[in-house]
Amino acid sequence: MFQKIYIVFFISIFSSAVYAQTNLLNAKTVEQIGKKNEKQLMADNDGPIPYGYVDDRDIMWSKVVWEFVDLNQKINLPYYFPIDTTNISSDRRSLFDTLIRGIKQGKIKEAYSDSFFNSKITQNEIESRLVNIREENGYKDTFRIQTQDVQGYMLKGMWYFDKRQGELKYRLLALAPMGRDVQTLGVKEIEDENLYELFWIFFPSAREVLHDTKVFNPDNAVNAISFDHLLNARRFSSVIVREENIYGNRAIADYVRGNSLFQLLEADKIKEDIRNKEIDMWNY
Repeated sequence: MFQKIYIVFFISIFSSAVYAQTNLLNAKTVEQIGKKNEKQLMADNDGPIPYGYVDDRDIMWSKVVWEFVDLNQKINLPYYFPIDTTNISSDRRSLFDTLIRGIKQGKIKEAYSDSFFNSKITQNEIESRLVNIREENGYKDTFRIQTQDVQGYMLKGMWYFDKRQGELKYRLLALAPMGRDVQTLGVKEIEDENLYELFWIFFPSAREVLHDTKVFNPDNAVNAISFDHLLNARRFSSVIVREENIYGNRAIADYVRGNSLFQLLEADKIKEDIRNKEIDMWNY
């Protein structure tokens, strides 16, 4: 099943709590809100669920795909909000803010300029992609790409059939925030609405940071959902834009040009082929 959600992630989701709500009813001072007592700390083994080892010999079939997650879609809004963090607890941030904070704190070190991990980039190089200082008439204006400027995410992941488990699985490999060219921000003469990959993060190296940041759960505020849970459980809507292929991994837009409808139909065809692969494995 293409949109498979593993039960183990649901167990972890319902067992974790939002830090801002921790000890709320027992706190005698404001400082005690969000702080766990000694017993809670001893019993707290909350963390990203480790991936099991997958031997290459157990992979009967695999395909790497690139998907675009549009933040304008309702189901994807948890990755976009909150924008204004003035009146929000420190553990609640947008996915973009979470990545930037992890990079600045040195907790996320695996940042690259492309999805093939050919060129590693530094904090200063990432900063240069997000900030543009423009000087006019002796005045300096600083333009910075922030959460509201990120309109989507590009995800790179692998679908594979595990013969030991006898099922089709998905493993997220990397993600990249998509935004406008920072050099065009504030320039009325330039109308560039294209989205660009700001930087790529190797996902396994960022799981700890993404697990520590919680997403608001509208069904029950005391039960937290982390970005790590959401992404691993594929709780998002996406469109395949590229697949691993013989033509140099060309994008769909490179061979289906000028027709958005046909591009979506091609993306659905790739998705259907992956879904049918699990069924085909059981045909003798």
